[in-house]
Amino acid sequence: MKIVIAGGAGTLGTSLGASLVADGHEVVVLTRTPGRRPRPGMAEVGWDPANAAPWAHVLESDGPVAVVNLAGKLVDCRPTEANIRELRDSRVRATEALVAASQRLSRPVDRWLQGSTSGLFDDTGDLRITEQTPDPTDGLPQMTGVVLPWEAAARGANAARRVTIRTSIALDAHTPALDRLLLPARLGFGGPIAGGRQWFSWIHIDDWVRIARASLGLEPGIVIPDGPVIAAAPNPVRNAELMRELRRAARVPFGLPTPAFLMRIAAFALRTDPELAITGRHTTSTVLAEAGFEFRFPTLRAALEDLLS
Repeated sequence: MKIVIAGGAGTLGTSLGASLVADGHEVVVLTRTPGRRPRPGMAEVGWDPANAAPWAHVLESDGPVAVVNLAGKLVDCRPTEANIRELRDSRVRATEALVAASQRLSRPVDRWLQGSTSGLFDDTGDLRITEQTPDPTDGLPQMTGVVLPWEAAARGANAARRVTIRTSIALDAHTPALDRLLLPARLGFGGPIAGGRQWFSWIHIDDWVRIARASLGLEPGIVIPDGPVIAAAPNPVRNAELMRELRRAARVPFGLPTPAFLMRIAAFALRTDPELAITGRHTTSTVLAEAGFEFRFPTLRAALEDLLS
């Protein structure tokens, strides 16, 4: 199969592309910075969502073709009005450009994997979020206001099958997400954050790749239906347990707790969003369970031991 990955320069796209190449699939990465980093076995095409002429042809194929849309600005930034607008616009405009290009094809693409995030649901306390949970209708909270138009922009895609993958925090070795999580523990601040009761939903990168592959119809025996699928491990943890496991992984025996006000000060200094640590959500998938998907890393301890080994 020919798989076109928009936003393939990030952790998710790079890991998925490498897995697909290893199986002999043709992978084309749409990137604003072609040649910036080596991607063995993957073709790169420079793209600008505002000008489809140089890249729209890559969606054409005599055989089966799939689109994986992961394009968008990294979420790890301060929640300023300008940054939120850029988070939204970078995703919506890229999606609209891909959809418009697909609509000019002589036949639909076979598969469309639309990137999204479980952050759609903002802070939901102890409510368990699954694919059956009604989507919010109010776009005021930061990521809700980003994700609603992002997902909506993909609805017109000219595709025979379309899955929206709502990703929780994806854990991979030597990436900003895991480094940011480990930093407080290594500095001695590995105690609970803001009381420690908020939920932390996560997924090991290898399991995310397998869910993405199943959504593309490439995992034998696992059929993901059209619609949303939550990419999160089946065992989310509260922040207090998260910090305890991070201390264990960092081999730090104790950690001072971090009150919410101190977390906000630290986040300002690190130019990130404090709500990423202060709020949380309990997200798990019923779709994956019904499809027979088995996680290789169902627990946080197992995931951290693997990634940091």
